[in-house]
Amino acid sequence: MEYHAWTTAADWSPGDHRGTRVVDGDRPGVAIATPVGTVDYLDPHSGRSTSWEFATWTSPVREPATPATELVVSWNAHTPVGTWLAVELRGTYSDGGSTPWYVMGRWAASDQDILRTSVGGQQDGRSSIATDTFAIDAPESGLRLVSYTLRLTLYRKPGSELTPTVRRLGAVGSDLPDRFEVPVSVPGAGRGRELAVPRYSQEIHRGQYPEYDNGGEAWCSPTSSQMVIEYWGHRPSATDLAWVDASYPDPEVCHAARSTYDHQYRGCGNWPFNAAYAATYQDLQGVITRLGSLADLERLIDAGIPVITSQSFLSTELDGAGYGTDGHLMAVIGFTDDGDVIANDPASAGDDKVRRVYRRRQFENIWLRTKRYDANGQVTGGSGGICYVYWPVKSAPSQHQALRAVGIS
Repeated sequence: MEYHAWTTAADWSPGDHRGTRVVDGDRPGVAIATPVGTVDYLDPHSGRSTSWEFATWTSPVREPATPATELVVSWNAHTPVGTWLAVELRGTYSDGGSTPWYVMGRWAASDQDILRTSVGGQQDGRSSIATDTFAIDAPESGLRLVSYTLRLTLYRKPGSELTPTVRRLGAVGSDLPDRFEVPVSVPGAGRGRELAVPRYSQEIHRGQYPEYDNGGEAWCSPTSSQMVIEYWGHRPSATDLAWVDASYPDPEVCHAARSTYDHQYRGCGNWPFNAAYAATYQDLQGVITRLGSLADLERLIDAGIPVITSQSFLSTELDGAGYGTDGHLMAVIGFTDDGDVIANDPASAGDDKVRRVYRRRQFENIWLRTKRYDANGQVTGGSGGICYVYWPVKSAPSQHQALRAVGIS
C-alpha cells in the first residue's frame, strides 16, 4: 500500500500547467491564472447546460513502490460558488498499455452550480471505475497498474475572477492478497486512550430528506465525518444550516449528508467526497488511505487523531453491533485497556447509544479482510483497511510524526 500526495509548492510547480498557477502561502496549491478555453457542460442530473472557462494541471507521472490493483484518489479544495473542479486518472499497465482518462469525480462544495457526481460506465475491458475506486478487472491475470497521472480541470464562470484552489491531491494504491482472515495485532500505543469525539446517530434522521439517499438510514459516512469534524472544533454556520427543518435534531448531520451526496451513486458514501467535505472547513485536511493493522490505527489514536473505518460483516461477526451490513462507516475513537476498539457507531438508536466497544479480533478482521461471505453464502469483497483520516493543518509535532509513520504526508 502507498499513499502519495501533492501538497507543497515544490510538488505543484513541476506539473503541466495549462492556464494554472501555483498559489503560495501556508497551504500552497493550484488555481486558475488565465483560462485556456471555454466548454459547455450539460449536467446529467439537473439537465442544465452552462458555459465554463477552464484551466488544467497535470501531475508528473507517479510510480508506486508496489504496482497496484486498486487506486483511490482524494483531494482538498476551495470552490467558491461559481466554480467547480474535475479530477481524472490515467495509468500505465504492467504490459505497457495505458488506461483512458478516467473521471474520478466532478466536485464542488455546494450544489448551486453543478450537482456533485461520480461518473458511471467507465471501463476499457481491463480496468474499471466503481464510483470512487479504480480497479483492475482480473487481478489474478497478473495485470497491474505500474504508474499513474492525475489531472485537475478547474472551472469558473466566463469573465469571473474567482477560482477553485486545490491544496491537496493524492491517491492510495494497493495490491492486497485475497484474504478472509487477517492476523490479530498486539495492543500497543493506543491502549487505554479514548478521544472526546462528539456522538451522532444516523438513525434519528431516518426518513429526513429522502432525496439524499433515502434519509438517515444510509448516512453512516457523513454522520461519521461530522463527528470527527466537530472533534477538531469545526461546525456548519447558522447560514449553512438555514435550509434544515428547525424541528430536526442534529441539523449538522443533514448538512453533511447534503454536502457529500453523489448524484450518480445516489448516496452519501463516496469516499473522496467525504474527505473533500471535511477539508472545506478552514485548517482541516482529509485523505482516503489504507492502514495495515490496528497497530497503525493505534498510533493515530495515541496522537489524538480519530479514524473513520469502512467495513462489512454479518450480524454474527461483530458482537454487540446488533446488525449486519454490506458496507458501513464508523469512527474509531479509542481503545480499552485490553486493546478492544472503542467506536462511535452511527448505526445506533440515539446519540446516547453511539459509543460502542467491539472485540479487537473481530473488528480488525472485518475491517482488513478483502474477501468475505455474504448472507447468502456467496463470496464478496471487503474494504481491505480503507479509512478516512482528518486532521488540522496546524498539528502538533507528535501528530505529524504519527501521520508519517502510517504513510500520510
